[in-house]
Amino acid sequence: MGTDNQTWVREFILLGLSSDWDTQVSLFVLFLLMYMVTVVGNFLIVLLIRLDSRLHTPMYFFLTNLSLVDVSYATSIVPQILAHFLAAHKAIPFVSCAAQLFFSLGLGGIEFVLLAVMAYDRYVAVCNPLRYSVIMHGGLCARLAITSWISGSINSLIHTAVTFQLPVCKNKYIDHISCEILAVVRLACVDTSSNEIAIVVSSIVLLMTPFCLVLLSYIQIISTILKIQSTEGRKKAFHTCASHLTVVVLCYGMAIFMYIQPRSSPSVLQEKLMSLFYAVLTPMLNPMIYSVRNKEVKGAWQKLLGQFSGLTSKLAT
Repeated sequence: MGTDNQTWVREFILLGLSSDWDTQVSLFVLFLLMYMVTVVGNFLIVLLIRLDSRLHTPMYFFLTNLSLVDVSYATSIVPQILAHFLAAHKAIPFVSCAAQLFFSLGLGGIEFVLLAVMAYDRYVAVCNPLRYSVIMHGGLCARLAITSWISGSINSLIHTAVTFQLPVCKNKYIDHISCEILAVVRLACVDTSSNEIAIVVSSIVLLMTPFCLVLLSYIQIISTILKIQSTEGRKKAFHTCASHLTVVVLCYGMAIFMYIQPRSSPSVLQEKLMSLFYAVLTPMLNPMIYSVRNKEVKGAWQKLLGQFSGLTSKLAT
């Protein structure tokens, strides 16, 4: 193909979910409320862990990182979606599109690795409880968290740099809600087979490898739980992992469905809905899951609310 048909664009047009004005207004209100719940919920989780000394453990250190990743991921996508719901010209500048792809892809990768790290933490807590504090010391926790952030960021940087070097043949319309990597790659007017193979390979490394580590951890955890004689002991051990396991199913399940087989991908509408699920719903649900299904977090909430009620009563008198 000649270079005359190849060009570089200054901006992209995101087609979004709907062109109907009433539908867009309704979606704006819905997603704004969900985004506010996401930001407030994750901020409160981080604040609660900071204020309650009983939650100063490795598990809640990693949960703090997870909450920061969730709110950052939602912030990299949702504000732009909200702005486009109310805009006639749904454009996103080239640089902003690249930045959005870098942050969303990077934060997604960080979350996958972080969930594997949290699974290892639960494995040590259940399978080797007497040495838990020795194994999961502060230095190791910090290194594991840093590894999560660096691995996701490097993977995203490479993919973003390669993707935005592709010529797009004057086609600037992205049929998606955001600058998602597969949607951007499809704009290219050159053979993108190598790009799609690279996406699959990185998905296997950064998605399936942590997922396999999570599976191995939970196989060991379940095996250990089944060996516990008392019903109360088994129930306590299961509750230790229930919140994390629920989040793992939500995050890994959707991401595996989206990225492992891009050539046999679902319809465009299904892709958009899956992206919304991961960008909007999952970050909103995670703090709720950890609040509802975790006795320590519920106890911390009750303690904090009790202190707040006592303080307001004193001020009132």
